[in-house]
Amino acid sequence: MKTLKTLLMLLSLPLVTLAQTLTLDECQRLAQENYPLIKRYGLIEQTTGYTLANISKGWLPQVSATAQATLQSDVMSFPDALKNMMAQTGQELKGLSKSQYRVGVDINQTIYDGGSISGQRNVAKLQGDIQSAQNEVDLYAVRQRVNDIYFSILLTDERLKVNDDLQILLESNLNKLNAMLSNGLAMESDVSSMKAEQLNARQQRTELNATRKSLCRMLAMLCGKDEILLVTKPLNSIISQGNNRPELKLLDTQLRLADAQEKLLDTSLLPRMSIFAQGYYGYPGYNTFEDMFSRKWSLNGLIGARLTWNISQFYTNKGEKAKLQLQRQQTENARETFLFNNNLQQVQQNEEIDKYRQLMEDDANIVSLREEVRKAAESKLANGIIDTNALLQEINRENQARIELATHEVMMLQQIENLKYTTGN
Repeated sequence: MKTLKTLLMLLSLPLVTLAQTLTLDECQRLAQENYPLIKRYGLIEQTTGYTLANISKGWLPQVSATAQATLQSDVMSFPDALKNMMAQTGQELKGLSKSQYRVGVDINQTIYDGGSISGQRNVAKLQGDIQSAQNEVDLYAVRQRVNDIYFSILLTDERLKVNDDLQILLESNLNKLNAMLSNGLAMESDVSSMKAEQLNARQQRTELNATRKSLCRMLAMLCGKDEILLVTKPLNSIISQGNNRPELKLLDTQLRLADAQEKLLDTSLLPRMSIFAQGYYGYPGYNTFEDMFSRKWSLNGLIGARLTWNISQFYTNKGEKAKLQLQRQQTENARETFLFNNNLQQVQQNEEIDKYRQLMEDDANIVSLREEVRKAAESKLANGIIDTNALLQEINRENQARIELATHEVMMLQQIENLKYTTGN
């Protein structure tokens, strides 16, 4: 028995010396940091920054350059009587040319926009916050994937421990049977039965090791690690009250966006004021009378102030606000539905936790009783009262009871972590 136990310890020694032990919290953090969606935060931030910068440029002077050439069917001209009279003096009154040209610049500077630019910035920022909140919801789902793999590894570890104990127990009884065989107190078939059961236990360990290796690879990929071989049991901690799920943050941000959009609608009802300047080089200029005598290009310019008020916004304002109110109601309904389903899930998970705790209490008693029965069976075998098969049945029953205890413990811890996931704590 000591030899087998020492061998099993040596087999697990490289894992302890070379592997890094990771807790569940560390795996969840590493998985979220390694998941490709994490890069989306930076992209959203950059996009929102560009959008806000572009909106803010609405306060900069708006400059436009124009070049225009026209050919008109008719232009302003002198009366025929005046033309005839001037012709008698030797002067020709040409009037304006039907071909007209201009190259100019228009500059417009907003000085009051009713809060439109500020409202647009607030809406754009909240839209970026919604994208980030949605990304957080998507990333949060990675936590559940980590939980499933992590606890599968823990369950496999517990079964490996039970398997180790089983092999030690089988080795001990095999040694006893060999001694009894030497003394003529047991048959060769008894030893063969024990060896077959021992080989069966080794096969189970091989399968468990293969399963564990596969699970560890998956967890390492999620966490961005080359290798993860050791994990630790999370604490059986009390769940804190409250709900901090990222979905609620997303819904709250959507409600704030609706408020910001409504304020932006209000700004569309206010007038705008700006100052402007126009200048161009071309023909004709502002001095039309002079250009009727001389068809020369000239520099022309004007400055002024402009007040605009888009009255048509009153036509649609009420309907747009009604649409926003419907959006709020839909968001509130989504929030109510989410909390309702979430609370149902919490009730179910709390019941599962209580169930596993009760099962573990019974499991501990069953293991103790099965151990007593197995020891009694070993004594009966030594005294020739029962055969090897009867002892193997008791050994397997005890082993199954230990598996049930280990399974229920891991399942309870997993339900606790699932409850933390459900509440966002």
